[in-house]
Amino acid sequence: MTGTIMKGIGGFYYVKCDSGTVFSCRARGRFRKDGQVPMVGDRVEIEITDPEEKEGYVTKIGPRKNQFFRPPVSNIDLLLVTFAISAPEPALELIDKLTVTAVSQGVACAVCINKAELNREKAANLAKEYALADFPVIVCSAKTGEGVDRLKDLLKGKVTALAGSSGVGKSSLLNAMGENFTLKTGAVSDKIQRGKHTTRHTELFPLSFGGFVFDTPGFGSFEVEKMMAQNLSAMFPEIAKHGGQCRFPGCSHITEPDCSVKDALNRGEIGQNRYNSYCALYNSLKDVKDWQL
Repeated sequence: MTGTIMKGIGGFYYVKCDSGTVFSCRARGRFRKDGQVPMVGDRVEIEITDPEEKEGYVTKIGPRKNQFFRPPVSNIDLLLVTFAISAPEPALELIDKLTVTAVSQGVACAVCINKAELNREKAANLAKEYALADFPVIVCSAKTGEGVDRLKDLLKGKVTALAGSSGVGKSSLLNAMGENFTLKTGAVSDKIQRGKHTTRHTELFPLSFGGFVFDTPGFGSFEVEKMMAQNLSAMFPEIAKHGGQCRFPGCSHITEPDCSVKDALNRGEIGQNRYNSYCALYNSLKDVKDWQL
């Protein structure tokens, strides 16, 4: 039988077969021997060992169109980078690391700005910056329902991973989008302005209006995988668009004169916050050597 891994906990993989039945499965030992680990989102073949108890083994993992290791998920159509406009304050460098990994993996990326009711002007300004990168941007509020219908239209028919720090309202947005979600939500600590982690494992949920969504604890702690600094500008679409007319070949777009990217920044065609993230990431990567990749 074939199906999709919907959840993985403690060495068990919960596979929803094409018939709709969910089986609790272990992975065959040969996967470990071959260095393979099943991931949530994998299309797999299973062998049924106990039809009544709905138990079996994963025997084959299908081809993956993409994969991430922190958290271990595969076959994503869309990475939805989600942050709150306030409570907690947006961690812009982390947000931009997430957009970088989506672009570098060839995964479509969109930006969701939640809790818009707390500061509409700030939400509009940040939405403009991400729109300059040609990312779809949705300004919404799980509390008031603003933007939820647009979010549903964006997610319909896709396999989407929600990425962002805890406390930004990912679970609340999922709950607002469909009656089939009963996810726990967590308050934000007044002392440190961080959300309390409420998602403990990665799980793939079917959307009542079509498609699937990952709810995962792992993307909030994401670090950009090692890459050469000179390749970073290609991961910022708005910088890549303006980077071809610089005076010097191989321009870093940071210190060199006659830089077309800095000219575009001064014209307002690149967001200042996005450029700041680019500079910080570039400086963190500039000492990476080829042999370290």
